[in-house]
Amino acid sequence: MNSQAKPLDTFDLVKLLKREPAEHKGHAGKVVLIGGAPGMAGALLLAGNACLHLGAGWTILEMLDPASAHADADQPELMIRLVANSIGDALKTAQPDVIAIGPGLGKSALAIQCLRTSLLYPHVPLVIDADALNLISESGELLELLQNRNQQFPELTVLTPHPGEAANLLKSSSEKVQSDRTSTINELVALTQSIVVLKGQHTLLASPQHSPVQCMAGNPGMGTGGMGDVLTGCIAAIAGQGVRHHLDLWQSTGIAVQLHASAADSLVNKGIGPIGLTPSENILEMRALLNKLL
Repeated sequence: MNSQAKPLDTFDLVKLLKREPAEHKGHAGKVVLIGGAPGMAGALLLAGNACLHLGAGWTILEMLDPASAHADADQPELMIRLVANSIGDALKTAQPDVIAIGPGLGKSALAIQCLRTSLLYPHVPLVIDADALNLISESGELLELLQNRNQQFPELTVLTPHPGEAANLLKSSSEKVQSDRTSTINELVALTQSIVVLKGQHTLLASPQHSPVQCMAGNPGMGTGGMGDVLTGCIAAIAGQGVRHHLDLWQSTGIAVQLHASAADSLVNKGIGPIGLTPSENILEMRALLNKLL
C-alpha cells in the first residue's frame, strides 16, 4: 500500500449515470477509439467492446489495419472504419464527445499523425494509452502538444501507463517506478500536466488538481494482455456518459478504475480465475456490476 495515497472510493458517484426514461443515445456519448494496427486489431476491438458494454451511446473504431476495418459479425454494434490520412476530417465529421487512442496503435507515420490530431482536438476528454504513450515518450513535439492541451483544457486528458510505459515517459526504469509508485505518479503529473492512472497492484490516480489515491481492489488475474485495453474502453464509456450526467473526467476515470478491478475480484470470488481470467470476461462482469450499483 502506498502510505501517501488515500483509498479510491467512487462508487457513490455511479448513481449519476442512471438514465431517465426519455434519454436516448445522444445522452450516453459518442466515443471514437483509434488504434488497431496490423497484427494488433484485437486490442482496439477489446477497447471497443468494453466501451460498448459499459454504456456509450455510439462506439466508433478508427482502425489502422485494413484487413480488420470491416463490420464485426460477433459485435455488429461497433462502427468500424479504416483510418485515412484525413483523420482530422473524420473527427470533425464525427464530432465525438470522447476520444481514446493507443490500443494496438503501433508507431507508424499514420499512428503519429493520428496522435498529433487527437492532441490538437479541442474541448473533449481524451484517453491516451499503450503505444500512444510510447510515442509521446519518444517525441518532444508530442509531449509539448500534450502539455499545451492541458494548459488550454485542464483535466481533460488522462494517461493510463503501466510501469514500463511510465518508465519510458520519465526516462527511467520499471524497477525504479515500482520502488516508489507515489513519487512516480507525482513526477508523471508534473511532466504531463494530465490526469494519470499508474496501473499495477493498487493502481494509483492523480492529477494537477488531485493528490494521489489508490484502488484497493484487483488481483493477479488482471495481469494478462488486453486488460489495459479494456480499462481504456471503460474510461471512455464512463466519460462519454459523464458529459451529460454531470461527471468530470477525474470522476469518470475513478469509477472506471474501481469498476475494472472490482469486476475482476468478483469473477475470482465466483471461481473464474485468477489464472485464466480473460479481459472479455471482465467486460461482462463490469457491466453487471455497474447495473447493480445504479
